[in-house]
Amino acid sequence: MKGCAVTGGCPSDYVAFSISAFSLFLLLARSAFPFLCFRLSIPKGSTFWIPALQILASFNLLVSVVMSVNLIKIERRHWWHSCYLWAVWVEGPFGFGLLLSCRIVQVYHLFFIFVKKRLPPVRSHVFLPLLLLPWVAVAAVINLKKPLNQICQMSALWVTSLAVLHSLYVVIFFGLTRSIHHVDFRFNELKDLWRGVLVSTFSVVFWVVAYVLNKIHEDVEWIRLASRFLLALTTSILILALFSYSSSQPLLSQISLRRKECLRFESMGQALGIADHGIQQQRQSVTADRNEPLDKLLLDKKFRQSFMAFADSCLAGESIHFYEEVLELGELPTDDSVRRIYMARHIIQKYIVAGAPMEVNISHRTRQQILNSADLAHRNLFKTAIYELLQLIKTNLARDYWLSTFYMKYKQEADSKVNGHDLELAMTWNVTPRLSCVHAADDPFHQDNLLKGSDVMPLQ
Repeated sequence: MKGCAVTGGCPSDYVAFSISAFSLFLLLARSAFPFLCFRLSIPKGSTFWIPALQILASFNLLVSVVMSVNLIKIERRHWWHSCYLWAVWVEGPFGFGLLLSCRIVQVYHLFFIFVKKRLPPVRSHVFLPLLLLPWVAVAAVINLKKPLNQICQMSALWVTSLAVLHSLYVVIFFGLTRSIHHVDFRFNELKDLWRGVLVSTFSVVFWVVAYVLNKIHEDVEWIRLASRFLLALTTSILILALFSYSSSQPLLSQISLRRKECLRFESMGQALGIADHGIQQQRQSVTADRNEPLDKLLLDKKFRQSFMAFADSCLAGESIHFYEEVLELGELPTDDSVRRIYMARHIIQKYIVAGAPMEVNISHRTRQQILNSADLAHRNLFKTAIYELLQLIKTNLARDYWLSTFYMKYKQEADSKVNGHDLELAMTWNVTPRLSCVHAADDPFHQDNLLKGSDVMPLQ
């Protein structure tokens, strides 16, 4: 046991290595589960690459700990066994630094979106490298000075400077998280962030204490073995606690490995609990009249579904899907800013930003107005975009729809429903004479009821 305490490869080391490998398996399983369970398409933009970088940073951090403390007894004969590669570069800028920087980027986004109610002024692909610059600079200085010994340890001066850098980023993480603690998040973002703050703080404290104990009691073998084992264990807990979908992909955060049944929301509106009433319910009207304004016809749920199916068959359905989700946004009260921001951010990421999965064809000026809006909860955020898209639909899809089989099918179903309704109404009139004085035009249940406070008003 005395030899392996220095060279590695003790039984406790292999137990620690097994725990690290199992943690990596859980991390990869948790990240891949939603896509394998529901065959979801891989999202684009920061909603994908920030979680992907977190997985990479977690992998780097665990592997660097295994290699730098020599858990599996590797002789350092080649350059890729170097302490400076694993204990400096992989563990620092591309491990803990990258992992914590990704979480800071996510908190930074949440702060601007839910507190400032606007999109962040600095994009993620710019902000993240700026956060990593101090880590790269410190790693470069250490690589030039060569302060590491044969067992990948350095003097107290260097360890102190590294501890200050680690603590600084934890403090930044804590400060940003505290600045959004008053927001009523819907997908456990705040809970995950506080858990990350707690575990990362504990990890930094433990790493410093372990180093001090090893320096003071250099000849005590069991302290070396215990600290090495607990180092791997703490790192495994750290990566599982810091990694979470909720800050960047709220819908995927509801899908859990721990639940027997997969929980999946088909839309953000469903996840936010937007009730299917008001504008979303089918109007009790006769067959759609092509002389009516299109925006008025699209308020009819059955007509909208028929028109959407036709548009999808023409590979041009993103405008109708966008229109429907804006209608869902209009269902939310104007004073419910948190849910409105969730919905608005979802719509922007899905339809507005350049390269979005279902990017809609709107003018550059309108797109920039939405992206640079000072209030994501504003009731008219997408009003201009809706107007532009309706004009395009009228000149393209609408004309073809009236001649399509989709409209003929919708018309047949509407006619059969109207005929059945007339027969039922006639039987009702025979039974209850008082109802015969109520004409269809005067019946309030046959009017076009619009939800008050909606973002979308009929465009004449």
